[in-house]
Amino acid sequence: MNKKKYCAVVTGATRGIGFAIAKRLIKDGAKVIATGTKKDAKYPDGAIYYPVDFLINSSINGFIEFLKRQQVDILINNAGINKIGEFALIDIKDFDQILQVNLRTPFQLCQAVVPNMKNNNWGRIVNLTSIFGNITKEYRAPYSSSKFGLDGMTAALAAEVSEFGILANSVAPGFIDTDLTRSVLGNKGVFEVQKNIPMKRLGRIDEIASLVSWLVSEENTYISGQNIMIDGGFSRV
Repeated sequence: MNKKKYCAVVTGATRGIGFAIAKRLIKDGAKVIATGTKKDAKYPDGAIYYPVDFLINSSINGFIEFLKRQQVDILINNAGINKIGEFALIDIKDFDQILQVNLRTPFQLCQAVVPNMKNNNWGRIVNLTSIFGNITKEYRAPYSSSKFGLDGMTAALAAEVSEFGILANSVAPGFIDTDLTRSVLGNKGVFEVQKNIPMKRLGRIDEIASLVSWLVSEENTYISGQNIMIDGGFSRV
């Protein structure tokens, strides 16, 4: 737990992993700004909610100006989109949108908060990548491009700002038990995936939140530029 009340931003915080992270950081004592795309979305109790659409440049720019006035100490880039498709048939518009939400926007948000973190000689940035930013499979070229890129950006950022007390890391979840995972895989798909995970189960959103909570805490004093897999051992077998 942090001794100071830090200001944390969590994107994509209206469901799943992002919701759990925002909820955990509030419990840790942080002031949390949570984003989602809908004005009437559900968000964690105690959060400040800011609706923003990362597919609309004017919406992103308005959010960036808002952030510059907030003295942000912690940034969690969690929002992301995906569309599966055969490589040769992928619509370039879909490719551009996935990169805009998953890579370009996190880049811009990091740019927005780093100056304040430098001034304070303290900051924490966690970018949520994916196991498909370390390994991949068919039909995921746009998504893997964005997540491999996000990890590369995180490493480059850490190399530049770690000396200022700003620790930037990637967290790469595997198959996590969310409504989205179950809707995509179905019951049969979940059963098949679990057989290939050494722990024989899906991950929980609170497990991701616990890892992120520690990485952005005062207890983390020397981990920066890393891509931490949290997948029950799936990517190692």
